[in-house]
Amino acid sequence: MEGLDLHCQWLLEEYQEAIPTLQKMQETVTRMLHEALERNNIYVTAVETRIKTKDSLAGKLALKGSKYALLNDVTDLLGARIITFYTDDVDRIAAMAEQMFDIDWENSVDKRKLHQLDSFGYNSLHYICRVPGFDFRFELQLRTTLQHAWAAINHDTGYKSGVEIPREYMRQMSRLAGLLEMADDEFSRIRMELADYRRRVQQLVQNGKLDDVSLDGDTFRSYLQARPLDALNRRIAAINQAEIQEAPLIRYLRVFKALGCKTLGDVDRLIRKYSDDAYRLARHQLGNTDLDIVSSAVGIQNICIVCILSTGGGKMGLIRLFNVLNGQNAQNEALAELTYEQASALQFMQK
Repeated sequence: MEGLDLHCQWLLEEYQEAIPTLQKMQETVTRMLHEALERNNIYVTAVETRIKTKDSLAGKLALKGSKYALLNDVTDLLGARIITFYTDDVDRIAAMAEQMFDIDWENSVDKRKLHQLDSFGYNSLHYICRVPGFDFRFELQLRTTLQHAWAAINHDTGYKSGVEIPREYMRQMSRLAGLLEMADDEFSRIRMELADYRRRVQQLVQNGKLDDVSLDGDTFRSYLQARPLDALNRRIAAINQAEIQEAPLIRYLRVFKALGCKTLGDVDRLIRKYSDDAYRLARHQLGNTDLDIVSSAVGIQNICIVCILSTGGGKMGLIRLFNVLNGQNAQNEALAELTYEQASALQFMQK
């Protein structure tokens, strides 16, 4: 290409011949990264890989071609980038990469340690890696979603392009960079505190201290993991010797809150109080049928039905229940009518 000396032109020709090898390496790196993230249960925004274009390589050689004696001296012919949700995941993935690849520490750089005033979007960790079985190295960049967005905004505005920008705007950009860096740190802090909170909740649930646990989505999931409804569901399934089919129960959180439950202790007492009547209701529902499959939600739903009818909620209470569970539709009124009739002969009914 024009402007390149013979050595750089030779490197470009070698690059053209190396493209099939680089493509195989790209496939290998992409597969290895995805498999490792899945194996370590790390969820990320994106995994990106690219092979440097001929024009990009030519531009690099035009600036500092004398630096490269051989093509494999160019460390970023293949580039990979992992964009994480949280700053601490960058370190987790870095440790993962150190086990998977041979890291060229001399050419790697942790830009997070530079601590420049306006460097937030460029604080990514850059590893130069070698993949087993390949001669070429590749560059692995690790950064958070906010860092990635900031880098893209900087590129769009020309903030880092070398073009002079009025001091007023540079000051505003630096202030925003500080806010985003604080947000990145806060998201990681909140996640760690939530993880600690969930561990405390699980311990309280395991120890039976349910009155000490407020009712919310996380705590209700922890309570359900103890499978408090299994005994009732097995009794109900035995009516027809039916099989139990698993169903999600988290939607009943809204129902228990509407029934006045504030803690897991309230939920547990409600379940214990109404389980026998919920079973009797199931006998009326299933006794004259040949159903051989029942949902694992049958027990908890019948408990809610019994609670509503025992406390005088009547048909309107049942309609509200089915609206919460099924969304508002015309069939809920008919379902409430049928359920009310099925329960009408049972002792718990409050006329």
